[in-house]
Amino acid sequence: MRTVFGIDVSKHIINLAIVVNKVKVDECKLTLDRPGLDNLLKLLKVFHQPEVVFEATGIYSRTLQHFLDCNEFNYTMLNPLTAKKQLDSLRPYKTDRADALNLAQTSFIIHRSLSYKQAPVYEQLHDLSRFYQEVSRDVVNHKNRLHRALQLTFPQLESLFSNTNNELYWAIVMRFSCPSQVLKTSFTDLRSLIQDSTNKVISTNRATCITKKLISLAKEAYPVVNDNSYVYEQIQYLTKRIVEEVHEKDKIISEMQHEAENLPEYDLLLSIPGFGVRTVTSLIGELGDIRRFHSSNALNAYIGIDLRHYESGNFVATDHISKRGDAVARKILFRSIQNIAVASHFHPNHINDFYQKRKRQSSQPGTKKIAIAAIHRLLRTIYHLVKYNQSYNYQIAKA
Repeated sequence: MRTVFGIDVSKHIINLAIVVNKVKVDECKLTLDRPGLDNLLKLLKVFHQPEVVFEATGIYSRTLQHFLDCNEFNYTMLNPLTAKKQLDSLRPYKTDRADALNLAQTSFIIHRSLSYKQAPVYEQLHDLSRFYQEVSRDVVNHKNRLHRALQLTFPQLESLFSNTNNELYWAIVMRFSCPSQVLKTSFTDLRSLIQDSTNKVISTNRATCITKKLISLAKEAYPVVNDNSYVYEQIQYLTKRIVEEVHEKDKIISEMQHEAENLPEYDLLLSIPGFGVRTVTSLIGELGDIRRFHSSNALNAYIGIDLRHYESGNFVATDHISKRGDAVARKILFRSIQNIAVASHFHPNHINDFYQKRKRQSSQPGTKKIAIAAIHRLLRTIYHLVKYNQSYNYQIAKA
């Protein structure tokens, strides 16, 4: 006797359909909380080895997934796109109740593999990775808002350093966003304030050069607002937020490193030239347990760099990547190609050899397509290293 539980998960409610040997035996609604899950557990224990099928719905389905993991039930969690394609073959009657029943009924027609259960550390790393991305977006937004505010007060301040992403720059912005204040302060006091504004040691010569340039820029400035404008309060607020968020990013990476360093793939991925702690921990957080993929092509599809091909009659469309996958992982890997190219000056690798060869052969000015091809080769390397527990070796890779 085969029993399938089809479950449609929403924000507070789960719709449940129980089908035994292709015959519907029960339908009900349960709340997505402890009382509702306790009732679900009672129903699951009534049947021998029930199969559970549900569609992944982001954070809402995480509760159901955690419940099934804790109670050691096997389940099939469908990708939303996969579920849509499988259910499209039925009549187009769309309700939560119908979805639950259709999920259960189609399990007798379509073979669905059980979902791979990852270790809890991968879920923890995934949550940390997404939190890191959220904080990174906040930093970018606040930097853009700060740039706008400085255009009204002291736009020349942004040219004080070649790199404006450091604590000294933020400290100077907080103290000297008003050019008239800079000109009113004596040279000696300015230099002392600059030296005291950061925990890093700044030599007197460097502090003198910074002070001279700051005064020169202040003389060029033509503020749009008065000295008592609230824009200066806005600059203080935004700068503090940026500093806090940058520190939070470093804290998240440290926590991710602590969680990931005991995983076997951590050191293997670090052996790839151009891969640092930030890249490796973020990549593990996004990809999860790479061993669950049956091939590197499946890994390509998960990230969304598998090619979409279309032809009809004499028309053949240009191939494009599907982008049906993890956009964050694609971004990390795209930037990794640039890091690998930079690291190749001291640590040669076959990924960069391929990348540079394709660049020389290409007649087009852009390198995005070449980078995508390099990502495909990089993913094959990552999959091989993790699956066979090997560290990167350039001599073996280029053979």
